Amino acid sequence: MSKENTLEKLSEKVGFAINSIPLKTAQKWAKRWTQREGKYNKHHELNAFLIPAVDLKELLEEGGTHVRAYIGVQKVKAEQKGDKPTYIEKLMFVGTKYNPETKIYEDLITTPGKDVSVGEQADDIYDFTKPCPPYNDPSSPLEV
Repeated sequence: MSKENTLEKLSEKVGFAINSIPLKTAQKWAKRWTQREGKYNKHHELNAFLIPAVDLKELLEEGGTHVRAYIGVQKVKAEQKGDKPTYIEKLMFVGTKYNPETKIYEDLITTPGKDVSVGEQADDIYDFTKPCPPYNDPSSPLEV
């Protein structure tokens, strides 16, 4: 299955608020990127991400002053036995707000057990990117 087809199928299965993902999923993807990054880039072609402007606008409207992007890799199980899984690069966005006491832009992430009941879904980590390729512009001067 192509990465493009896998992405389209996954976008239909999300089941959360549009383009949001749970904290545990974001942590898993970020950990996978960190673990694989050294070898990952040697074997996968990733030049950019396609990001819908409306999604960035909605994220900024949540009250943060800045946006932080985390890098991750989603592992999608193979549909047929014997096939290899598909890996999809992700940018995960969170709003941030400057804390003058710590002098840090702190992530505005709802934490289960602290900010909401355990098991309750928080929708403040956004995954609305599509990796390039296959969603790239081959005529772009940034395609090197």
